[in-house]
Amino acid sequence: MKTKKRMSNRKKNIICNIAAVIIACVFLFPLYWIVINSFKLDSEIFLRKPTLWPHTFTLQAYIDQLPNLKVTLKNSIIIALGSMAIALVLSVPAAYGLAKFKVKGTKIFILIFLITQMLPASLVLTPLFLTFSKMKLLNTYLAPILSTATISIPFTVLMLRPGFLSLPDELMEAAEIDGCSRLRAFFEIVIPIAKPTVITAACFSFVFAWNDLAYSMTFNTKDSMRPMTSAIYTFMNQYGTKWNSIMAYGVLLIIPSVVIFVTMQRHIVEGMTSGSVKG
Repeated sequence: MKTKKRMSNRKKNIICNIAAVIIACVFLFPLYWIVINSFKLDSEIFLRKPTLWPHTFTLQAYIDQLPNLKVTLKNSIIIALGSMAIALVLSVPAAYGLAKFKVKGTKIFILIFLITQMLPASLVLTPLFLTFSKMKLLNTYLAPILSTATISIPFTVLMLRPGFLSLPDELMEAAEIDGCSRLRAFFEIVIPIAKPTVITAACFSFVFAWNDLAYSMTFNTKDSMRPMTSAIYTFMNQYGTKWNSIMAYGVLLIIPSVVIFVTMQRHIVEGMTSGSVKG
């Protein structure tokens, strides 16, 4: 009986692994197609019979990006890091307060945060544009930084709160008995323990701002202020579309996100699962 169960379990594992590989190939094929087409010529991309591997391997599409990349890459890094910093500075204390302090209307705050995640970005473009116009923040880094941070803060608060709920209250009580202030205990005890959750929130905030397109195109009309996501439209003009350049630019655009999630995978998994039992 045991041998039969082992054989059936092995067959199930083999079938599940094969299914997982097939599903992974289906979902990863568009990414593979983008990367491969970035090394092709435009003439080969438009062949009737698509080629899974370039006949003429060329890096010209990547070389053409270098002059434009110096400006757009700098803008993307500044916007993403600025938005991530603001989101963390505001969302970490807010999430801890909602988790550990008895605040009237906590459920209402959480409900409002959930509702903001359901709203499309286009809905807040007009009021933000009018606000930034009066504050003379258009065509500056502050406009996309503040707008992306405003959208990512509710998400990070909802992500951080369960992690703070799982922290035992005895830690803060022990720190207070030892003469440690609540603020000092927050930075020296709570933040180090909740490090995986904070890192996860930082990664999502960075990627959200890095991938932003609507706010960057709306609030920054100057080419010198546009990040990589909006600068990709420079390859589409009245004379045609440079598809190999768009593919190469897309590959360069997704590299930071891939690097972040690959290098921070352990922290992200731990941060996403923290607080899943309690709270």
